[in-house]
Amino acid sequence: MKRFLCGFALAFILATSVTAQRAEFAVGPVKAVAGTRASGYIEIAPRMDAGTRIPITVIHGAQPGPVLGLVAGTHGYEYAPIMAMQEFPRKVDPAQLAGTIIIVHVANMPSFLGRTIYYSPVDQKNLNRVYPGKADGTISERIAYAITREVIEKSDYVVDLHCGDGNEFLRPYTYWMTSGTPEVNEKSKEMALAFGLDHIVIDNERASDPMQSVYTSNTAITRGKPSITTETGALGRLDDDGPALAERGVFNLLRHFQMLPGRPERVEHPVWIERSVVLRASGTGTFHARVKAGHTVAQGTLLGVVTDFFGTTIEEVRAPFAGEILYVVTTPPVSKGEPLAMVGQARRE
Repeated sequence: MKRFLCGFALAFILATSVTAQRAEFAVGPVKAVAGTRASGYIEIAPRMDAGTRIPITVIHGAQPGPVLGLVAGTHGYEYAPIMAMQEFPRKVDPAQLAGTIIIVHVANMPSFLGRTIYYSPVDQKNLNRVYPGKADGTISERIAYAITREVIEKSDYVVDLHCGDGNEFLRPYTYWMTSGTPEVNEKSKEMALAFGLDHIVIDNERASDPMQSVYTSNTAITRGKPSITTETGALGRLDDDGPALAERGVFNLLRHFQMLPGRPERVEHPVWIERSVVLRASGTGTFHARVKAGHTVAQGTLLGVVTDFFGTTIEEVRAPFAGEILYVVTTPPVSKGEPLAMVGQARRE
């Protein structure tokens, strides 16, 4: 009888613990009880440079389910997913949700408020190149550290939502990274198909070391969490379908994970980009594109020219192989080493 009572007490304690975990979900100081949403900030304290804050929303469903982390604004000039995620929480009813959604509205607030492409105006670092970050590092590294600890490590699945930066004319596509275990890679692949963009870039070149993960999505993958990176929208614009594609893709994933009722609009005929290259400037000057995103090009096609500030050509940029232009820079300023265009080649079936 005593053994029975002890077993009953243990079961009761475990059940109570599970109920308590369902009752509240916390990300930093933001706490949401089951069936509600809550918004607030993860504060990044000042150190050698000024601090900042990361606006987040937690939607904690009334029913149990997985945790989906959504990160927008890794690059502050990529407005399409930022604006999509600003509207998105009001379109999700927590009472109908199974699981939890963590939304990072603007990961890189210094870049967003400073209207800068790629780099933070504070430390001149690219947030999507410093993961998993450092608690005592520069502002970008501290942001990455906070997102790693508070968002990625608390999620079961992660989506890093991007678009063409303020200088990039881009066609929509998704990155499928294969730096995880076979199981994680397969689940990431299914996420890419469920998100709904027909072009999927296969990325086999990310590091598998979780302490050298570098990229947002790769930080999740190297920690056993399936993840994708998406690109919807161009030139930081909001007057195209970029925000709508980002929102539609997220709802597709919620249905894919059975967090909301319904079926996702999966890609029926994906274009798998198995070979891709980013072409970079060999010098500083102005770039003059000769192609547009979505154009099909032959090997050797002139993609653009870099000139000095007097208009003299200092570099011709040509396609290294036949393929499709996934993005091309269409604003003039370019510094040595910066990207000019990305060419992808589809898998031959």
